[in-house]
Amino acid sequence: MKVLIQRAINAKVVVDDETIGAIDYGQLVLVGIEKGDTEFDTQRLADKLLKYRMFSDEEGKMNLNVQQVAGGILLVSQFTLAAETKKGLRPGFSTAAIPEEGERLFNDFVDKVRAQYSKVETGRFGADMKVSFTNDGPVTFMLD
Repeated sequence: MKVLIQRAINAKVVVDDETIGAIDYGQLVLVGIEKGDTEFDTQRLADKLLKYRMFSDEEGKMNLNVQQVAGGILLVSQFTLAAETKKGLRPGFSTAAIPEEGERLFNDFVDKVRAQYSKVETGRFGADMKVSFTNDGPVTFMLD
């Protein structure tokens, strides 16, 4: 499981010209589910995501997590994070979870984040989503 977190001034997901998820200041989180991922992985990364200190304190140091700054979280499934890119010029996806398992584990991840924090929005699994955001910093981290 890979989770790409980006500190955002704002972020939104649009499907069929309708905004289905949006946040102001917080985290845009792209989630890639791989074969072999389990509920243990979703819990471990939900906990880490919520505790990850990527927001600046009054001294300008990254000492605060999303909850401490009362930021929003926008969770978006992105199977391309599981792509194999080391060889060739075309990504391979044999390491990505099958869609049914990916959706189940993505929803489990969403549930686990929401169980600990209320300011959570999502995209729509498997949809053709248009994601836009303003990266703050830029600050981006890969958790796996």
